[in-house]
Amino acid sequence: MTGMETDVLILGGGPAGLWTAVSAAAAGARVVIVDKARAGSSGPTVYGQTTLCDIAPGPERELAIERAFAQGGGLGDVEWLSNVLAETHRRLATWPGTRHRLPTGDPTVLRLDGASYVRRLRRGALEAGVRILDHHPALQLLVDGRGTVVGAVGVQRHNKFRPWAIRAGAVVIATGGCAFLSGSAGTEVNTGEGLLMAAEAGAELAGMEFSSAYGLAPVLARVAPPSAIAVGLGVRFGTLYDEAGTALPGHYPAAALGAIADGHRVYAVLNETPETVRHWLGRHGALGPDGRVAVRAVLEGTIRGGAGLALTGRDCATTVRGLFAAGGATGRDMVLGAANGSGGWNGAWAVASGSWAGAAAARFATVNERGTFARPVPGAGLGTRSHIDPRGIVGLVQEHTLPLRRSYRRSAGSLADSIAELDSMWPGAQFELGGSGAERVRARQAAALLAVARWAGYSALTRAETRGIHRRSDHPDASADWRVRLRCGGLDEVWVRRVTHGNDLTVPRTTAV
Repeated sequence: MTGMETDVLILGGGPAGLWTAVSAAAAGARVVIVDKARAGSSGPTVYGQTTLCDIAPGPERELAIERAFAQGGGLGDVEWLSNVLAETHRRLATWPGTRHRLPTGDPTVLRLDGASYVRRLRRGALEAGVRILDHHPALQLLVDGRGTVVGAVGVQRHNKFRPWAIRAGAVVIATGGCAFLSGSAGTEVNTGEGLLMAAEAGAELAGMEFSSAYGLAPVLARVAPPSAIAVGLGVRFGTLYDEAGTALPGHYPAAALGAIADGHRVYAVLNETPETVRHWLGRHGALGPDGRVAVRAVLEGTIRGGAGLALTGRDCATTVRGLFAAGGATGRDMVLGAANGSGGWNGAWAVASGSWAGAAAARFATVNERGTFARPVPGAGLGTRSHIDPRGIVGLVQEHTLPLRRSYRRSAGSLADSIAELDSMWPGAQFELGGSGAERVRARQAAALLAVARWAGYSALTRAETRGIHRRSDHPDASADWRVRLRCGGLDEVWVRRVTHGNDLTVPRTTAV
């Protein structure tokens, strides 16, 4: 087994993980990043453009905060919103990467080429002395006798799946959200293992009902785009039209999703798509005679929604000692409320939360007394042999998450049906999944997808209203009684509880649902 020791161990090498690493290294900590793929070259950010809110102090910032609070259905917090914008603006002011603002559009949003952005972040982390271990998926957290997280274990994909173990003074989960292998550009690495590992150690989750964010992608046959083209498929489409050629009203992409959910075809103009992508789509028959392309709904899950690990304060600590979180792996309901993270907010959150988590993890590693004892946290999908095919579990999860009728338009009946099916599969995932090498990695991934789907289902069933991206066909309106946030957790038995929020988010008051 390959073993090492460090001050701060970061699971995940996307934007949030890299900002975390730079922040922790600046605080004097020894930092290691482990990534299941290649840090800075995988994940949804590398596909197309990425946007970040970058607003100087003044009236524009105050207006942006008011607008975000309203779009979030009143579930966000003004202080959190203000702190995110302030931290992001401060960090970007000294960031050396290339950036530009479009001459038209929102001047408060910074647009970056996603691939160039994460490559520059990776380079900056390496220059800061961070050690990056690519193709090192983590499988379990390590805890000491007090339950403090003190490291992680996993395998080396490029080295015959040999095990590795890293002891650390603090661990940061920056593994991103979960898109349930929907096929959305770059999300094949976002399968929820970070959330599962944290929950197995006792962490709580927040806002899991806001896991129903959808995007749009071109309708393709069985032709898979090459990597150079696939990058462009993450680009936002232009004007959307119905079958009659009438422009769809409303906000992007809500109008299109409603039409698709009703069984209609929706088409997009490709005026915001690179020429290479338009040419490739034309060669493969995806473009109509008028130059438009049919689009489909693709679930982006908790990546664009606000669901993830619950945080206890601005230091981005989770409810487990020694464990921190950043970026899409965190619950962002205190920032996004019930909205999705479009308009640059998810990008800004990656910068701010990564900076806060890195500094806090470095401080914790300095004062935390480290012992010699550490044990892996037991978990699902870790048996020595597999008695069921993980593809069956993945297929069941996708059946109950990907279709619009399951996640876009929910009801008590459909949610109860999904929960019953998913719950019945959990014992099998817990005790019958496993194996060695690549088989164990796939088993762990299947167990994580199932766990995330169950948390999302239970939370969505509990919130009996429509608010933001959470839609209930049996409760089509927002209710003042539900201007609360939800926390959830549990593995064998999932629990959900309300959190009544006031001005102070760091000390929530909880009541049973």
